[in-house]
Amino acid sequence: MTKIISYNVNGIRAAMKKDWVDWLASVNPDIACLQETKASKDQVDIHLFEELGYNTFWHSAEKKGYSSVAIFTKHEPDHVEYGCGIEKYDKEGRILRADYGDFSVLSCYFPSGTTGDERQAFKMEFLDDFYVYINELKKQRPNLLISGDVNICHEAIDIHNPKTNKDTSGFKPEEREWVTKFLDAGFVDTFRYLNKEPHNYTWWSYRAGSRGKNLGWRIDYHFITDNLVNKLKRSVILSEAVHSDHCPIMVELDLNL
Repeated sequence: MTKIISYNVNGIRAAMKKDWVDWLASVNPDIACLQETKASKDQVDIHLFEELGYNTFWHSAEKKGYSSVAIFTKHEPDHVEYGCGIEKYDKEGRILRADYGDFSVLSCYFPSGTTGDERQAFKMEFLDDFYVYINELKKQRPNLLISGDVNICHEAIDIHNPKTNKDTSGFKPEEREWVTKFLDAGFVDTFRYLNKEPHNYTWWSYRAGSRGKNLGWRIDYHFITDNLVNKLKRSVILSEAVHSDHCPIMVELDLNL
């Protein structure tokens, strides 16, 4: 069984000051896909992770302290691909892929559109380009796990206040339609496949005690290609972990890496 977590840590150095390394050791995933690390490899004491048995791979933004993704893995990948080949996204450190035999894991940090129209337009461009990229990749690498912060709630069940947020970035109709189109192309939302219950969120605003009241959004996902559904054993939200405004999510797949 292979245990994989995805976690938007909202700054790995800040998370490490909140005992994140001890948390990682206790959960002990085979692979950890991280988003918004806001750091490059030389800014972090990676020996702490190497002592836990992890190889660490980092795809960091050109802009210091911004965006960036990483993959920590106890299994040596056959190949690591940095970026998706589109410069405007790759310079923001948004996509990192590790290949293990015929199986691939991607750590992805989709853009947010919350800072205004320009970034919302950038987000929509990213969605269109990612759709083409991932469907092309699926032809060469048919067994995919796409882990990360997608910055979109798909359905009303995924957000605590769907009516008031119907035109808010992250829950706009065109964003939600994109997720539907993506799933229809042969991908599976592992959490919703196994869990149909409401009030399951992965991100909470720091404002107004939102987390304590569980007024959240489910914007972090483990997606798999539909041919891996028979390998899916578990997909859960680890909401008790509080190193970030997000919480980690975990998936277990019956794979031997």
